[in-house]
Amino acid sequence: MTTVLPTLVIFCKRPKLHQGKQRLAEDTSPEITLRIAESLLACVIEDAEHWQGNVVVACSSKNDIKWAKSKFSNARVISQTPFETSESIFNLGERLNYVDDKLRSQGHQQLIMIGTDAPILNQTHFDEVVTALTFNDIALSHADDGGVVIMANNLYWPDLSALPWSTNILSDSLAQLCSVKELNVRYTLSGYDIDYVSDLKKVFIDLQTDNRTARKALVSLIDELFHFSGKVSHV
Repeated sequence: MTTVLPTLVIFCKRPKLHQGKQRLAEDTSPEITLRIAESLLACVIEDAEHWQGNVVVACSSKNDIKWAKSKFSNARVISQTPFETSESIFNLGERLNYVDDKLRSQGHQQLIMIGTDAPILNQTHFDEVVTALTFNDIALSHADDGGVVIMANNLYWPDLSALPWSTNILSDSLAQLCSVKELNVRYTLSGYDIDYVSDLKKVFIDLQTDNRTARKALVSLIDELFHFSGKVSHV
């Protein structure tokens, strides 16, 4: 029997000055934030290149589809909504529902959805999610800040529009919603995303022994910008 990996779906925002990661920009600068965002993007491109199944990149704007195609050589690229831009009109839950519906209508059955700001994700995270989907409707990787770093599903997501996005109760609220809709939920290995300088310090430590090329480049960039190697005694 041949096992087919679920489709990896990457929700992607094009790195630009003064766009995205504003909490990080408040602690640093727009220029530093852009460099970090570009390095984080390289990490998720690395994940896409090593994925054995289908890869879909969902851009936040239709205007960025050509750009995304130039970055992700092995992926199909779509927009997160049918309109030119989505972020000022649709919240993340509505965009997730749109992409979920679109891909399922085209025959995709198992979806693993990630963003571009969790470089800690590795093969162990993905293997646990794939295993969880064998026995459950939903698999979630909880984030340290109360969000999620992976959302995976065998069945359509329920209406996600009313969830408390970008809060510390998102993960619990999402699991409760799925349970109310009689969807079995399994939590897998947890992780975290990058929002603050403190997160960069944490990932700088956690990726010290990671040999993936883009992760090594991210660690070097963080040290260049923040000089953590001289501040963290056990690195």
